Amino acid sequence: MSLHLGSTAPNFEQASTQGTINFHDWLGDSWGVLFSHPKDYTPVCTTELGRAAQLKDEFAGRGVKMIAVSVDSVEDHKGWIGDIEETQNTSVGYPILADADRKVAQLYDMIHEEADNTLTVRSVFIIDAAKKVRAMITYPASTGRNFAEILRVIDSLQLTDNYKVATPVDWKDGDDCVIVPSIQDPAELKERFPDGYKEVRPYLRMVKQPGK
Repeated sequence: MSLHLGSTAPNFEQASTQGTINFHDWLGDSWGVLFSHPKDYTPVCTTELGRAAQLKDEFAGRGVKMIAVSVDSVEDHKGWIGDIEETQNTSVGYPILADADRKVAQLYDMIHEEADNTLTVRSVFIIDAAKKVRAMITYPASTGRNFAEILRVIDSLQLTDNYKVATPVDWKDGDDCVIVPSIQDPAELKERFPDGYKEVRPYLRMVKQPGK
């Protein structure tokens, strides 16, 4: 199955460190971040899972649930969590799926045979409250993820869902935004952006971040 931006995130039922999870039921009305790991007890994954746990309040403040997946068993995961918590000085409060049958990996196309035909790549799926895939980021097994970037993407998606803006290069929360080209009517521009905006070019109009 090939997933695209806007696809409905495939549902599944799978064992986890917090019991059996039906993915759509578990998400409820929340956004979600599903991120995969090649294998338990691997060094880069240990740092990633620890960092995700450290950022739990940042994700929760955005209405986002986190869930990880690795091909090993629940018992292996539980043992690994002890290592993560001890070495990364944190507490893992989110579930880790046990995907020994590769069900989730196959649904989300996480095994790239050209890279490795057994282990999952480092995939990240950002899923909104309507269960739609809004962003996909894929890293090779050798490269750890940047969770600040994942949060930045979520901030951009949630902002642009609520306002007629896009976020420019290297944008972060609080920076100026771009007015979307579809807005051309002067009355609508004045209504949406009462404090005005800077027209760099007719197609490039910068505005202070709405809602700030």
